[in-house]
Amino acid sequence: MPLRVKAFFGTSENAVKSQIWISVSVCVLVAIIKKRLNLSRSLCELLQILSLNLFEKTPLDRALSRIPAAPESEQDDKQLILF
Repeated sequence: MPLRVKAFFGTSENAVKSQIWISVSVCVLVAIIKKRLNLSRSLCELLQILSLNLFEKTPLDRALSRIPAAPESEQDDKQLILF
């Protein structure tokens, strides 16, 4: 999983290293959550869900289990297929 560091907030070597290590730590923590809760979603999907629920007081297991997985085969009639 690639680290999603779009821009660095500091210009010093220490600031850049800190931001990279924080990004790595978040990826590892999400991977641990995925394994412990036995989730079938990808790490990217879990990161998106967690970013949307960042300031809620909902426990992680409840927040991640209440969102149903979208079936890949169904398509909206109004949605155009590009590829």
